[in-house]
Amino acid sequence: MEHALVFRLVAGLGNPGRQFAGTRHNVGFLVLDELARRAAVSFQSEPKWDAEVAPCGGRMLIKPQTFMNLSGESVGNYARYYRLEPSEVLVILDDAALSFGDLRLRKTGSAGGHNGLESILVHLGTEAVPRLRFGIGAASGPLHDHVLGKFHPEELSALETTIGRAADAVEHANAHGFESAMNIYNQKPTL
Repeated sequence: MEHALVFRLVAGLGNPGRQFAGTRHNVGFLVLDELARRAAVSFQSEPKWDAEVAPCGGRMLIKPQTFMNLSGESVGNYARYYRLEPSEVLVILDDAALSFGDLRLRKTGSAGGHNGLESILVHLGTEAVPRLRFGIGAASGPLHDHVLGKFHPEELSALETTIGRAADAVEHANAHGFESAMNIYNQKPTL
C-alpha cells in the first residue's frame, strides 16, 4: 500500500475581491471554503504571505491574495519559510480543458497553460507539485471571459456537488494516499 502523502499546505487558487467571487477562476477558493467549513475554522488575513490562511487538521489552507498569475509568490514564500517539500503542497485550480464537474488529481506535470499553476511551479522550482484540477468546461468564447464569468444558474447544484467531491478528494488523499484518491476521484462523476 502506498504511503499517504501528507499535504502540509493546501493552496486554492483564485482572485481576491468581491467582483471575482463566484467566478469559474475562483473554484480553488470555493473548495478551501468547504474544507474550512467542515473543520469549523475561519480564514484570517496574513500580510506576511499576502494570503488568507486557515489552520486545518495539521495543515494550512492558503488563498493567495496576489491575483491568480502571481499565486506562486504567496505559496512559494510560505513553502520556503516552513521548508516544505513540493510534494507536501497541494494546489487546487480551475481547468477549462476538463468537462464541467470533472476532477483530475495529478502528482506532477506542466501547468497546461494555467498561469496561476505556472507561477507556483516556477517559485517551487519543479513540476512535481501535486494538483487537483477542477473542470469548469470549455469556453464558448474568449477564455478570459469564460474563466472570469459566473457559473450559470443551471450549473449551481452540480457546482455544489463537485465542490464537495473535491473536498472529499483532498481528505481522502491525506487519509488513504494520493494513488487511492486518483483511482476514485479521477473517474467521471454522475451529476
